[in-house]
Amino acid sequence: MTSPFADRLGIEHPLIQAPMAGSTPPELVAAVSGAGGLGSLGAGYLEPQTILAQATRIRALGDWPYAIGLFVLPDEFEVDMAAVTKAREQLDALMAREGLDVRTSLPARWAPRFSDQFAALCEARPAAAIFAFGLIGQAQLHELHRRDIYVIGTATTVAEARAWADAGADAVSMQGAEAGGHRGGFLHEAEDAMIGLFALLPLAVRAMTALVRDVPVIAAGGIMDGRGMLAAEVLGAAASQLGTAFLTCPECSAAEAWKRDLPQVEEHRVTTIRGFSGRAARGLRNRFVEAMPQAAQGLPYPVLNALTAPLRRAAAEAGRGDLLSEWCGQAAGLVRPQPAAELVARLMHEYRLARRSLAH
Repeated sequence: MTSPFADRLGIEHPLIQAPMAGSTPPELVAAVSGAGGLGSLGAGYLEPQTILAQATRIRALGDWPYAIGLFVLPDEFEVDMAAVTKAREQLDALMAREGLDVRTSLPARWAPRFSDQFAALCEARPAAAIFAFGLIGQAQLHELHRRDIYVIGTATTVAEARAWADAGADAVSMQGAEAGGHRGGFLHEAEDAMIGLFALLPLAVRAMTALVRDVPVIAAGGIMDGRGMLAAEVLGAAASQLGTAFLTCPECSAAEAWKRDLPQVEEHRVTTIRGFSGRAARGLRNRFVEAMPQAAQGLPYPVLNALTAPLRRAAAEAGRGDLLSEWCGQAAGLVRPQPAAELVARLMHEYRLARRSLAH
């Protein structure tokens, strides 16, 4: 099926694979785009040269529209090194108690420079750019539009959606409380912006349709099948953005232990977590979350994220899903492990069946 949103981006289905940083290799992005959706490279953790290399690889796999997602962050960070030292001691002690021979280390820098990542995105020239954690500047937005890159801003409240619309974004992705991974908001405390998607969507659609120009609303959070996509459309969404649904695809680079845990996830164990990265994120409450040292929990993003990165890599190599950041949406137990292209086809088949059943 097609829609004005899909037609604008040159895709067949109003379906976006979420730009999940660290879990979206070129093979996953290309598979989704090749099946008619919009595959997305989650580049929030990538250095500029890696963004360009992966963009080249995506193009080599097929000349389909795709998106690149970035986290809007300052280029430099002020860091309380005394707090970092204390947190490192406690994290190292936790890993020792868990039997993993790994220790924290100080990175060369806490995160890639956003300005350099942005320049790489512009050079890669994807069909769309998806931003989270904050607004981009007017000069940056104009540069994207000059290159015919469609701009999607992530919002967790109507106020954030208006801010993106006022900034000139082409669409807003409304992230409901059910969404897995990091909260993409920027105007409110995360705990104040945990609004259920199906309450948030009509509010955002009403606000965006009241504007002088049309700003499509994308639904994100807890959508796992075609029925959910149709429900979002009925509430006014121009497209659906799915992340957790793609985590168990063989093309996804999520750790195998993480993939094994997802089908058994109980919904009451999916919660908001700060202990892995310093920023609120939705995921599975596992052993690491429950044992996380109190001192470390006070470190901000991306400092804590950088400190725990080697610990998470070691846990993945050891098959310890209970020590991983197992990000997932609220309905994670509905995952269907299968190739990404098959999943896209299945989602759209379910969508069409649900649409026909409503027509009778």
